[in-house]
Order: sequence, then C-alpha cells, then structure tokens
Amino acid sequence: MKKIIYLFSFLLFTSFGSSLKAQDASGDAIIGVWESGSGKARVNIIKSGNYYYGRIVWLREPLNEEGKPKVDKNNPDEALRKTPLLGMRMLASFEYKGDNLWEDGTIYDPESGSTYNCKISLEDKSTMNIRGFVGISAFGRTDVWKRLELKKK
Repeated sequence: MKKIIYLFSFLLFTSFGSSLKAQDASGDAIIGVWESGSGKARVNIIKSGNYYYGRIVWLREPLNEEGKPKVDKNNPDEALRKTPLLGMRMLASFEYKGDNLWEDGTIYDPESGSTYNCKISLEDKSTMNIRGFVGISAFGRTDVWKRLELKKK
C-alpha cells in the first residue's frame, strides 16, 4: 500500500512540475501590467494569436498643462498627434523565442515620437528587460520594468 501511495505522489508531483514547465514555455509569462523604469507609465501586455502587445493603461501625469488628457503630440504622422496616450499601443508584434526571450517586436516612444526594434527578456517573474534599438541590439538602450501585482479582494 505504501508503494502505491509513493508512486501516486511521485506521478502527481511530476505531472504538476511538467505543467508548470509547459506554461513557461508558452511565453505567456509577460502577460500582465508592468511599470516602466521611470515610473511614468504602466503597460498592460496581452497576447493576440501568437503575438504579444502592450497598451498604456496608466500615466503618472495623465493631463497636459491645459488640464486635458495627454496626446501623442510628437508622432511623426500629423494625423495621429491627437491620439490620447492613455490606451495607446506602445509594444507591438512580439514573438516568444524560448528561454524567456521575446523578439521581432517594436516599441513606440511617445516622448520622441520614434518607433524602435525591440526585444524583451525576463530576469524573473517580476523583472523584465526591454531593449529598444536601431538596426542591431548592440546600438540600443535597456529599460527595466517591474510587474505590478494586482491586489486580490
């Protein structure tokens, strides 16, 4: 009887560990709300199909000098300069490549109006490195984002 209980326990824990490993392998580990290194914005990362996207869901200073919602005033496309920053997609089209790495995406910087190639890597479940670059990754800058833990009610 003890052998059966040990065998059952072993199989249960082995399958539980395998399911955790499979979950990490899916790339969904970046889904959630993250705060930028400057603390100026929070971005909600979601998955659509096989790609990951991020929208601005919070701004430390959501209003401009006139008391109106901030807009994308630096966008090179004049038609988009009245787009509100809150709700704007700033991360686009990331693919999970394995080993806690997401690549082939872009990041939009509303402060400069520029879009950069970008890759994302997870240090741990709460720390994400966002590297924006032009051309090759060596010519870029990394920002460290922190995951926000939502309070459970």
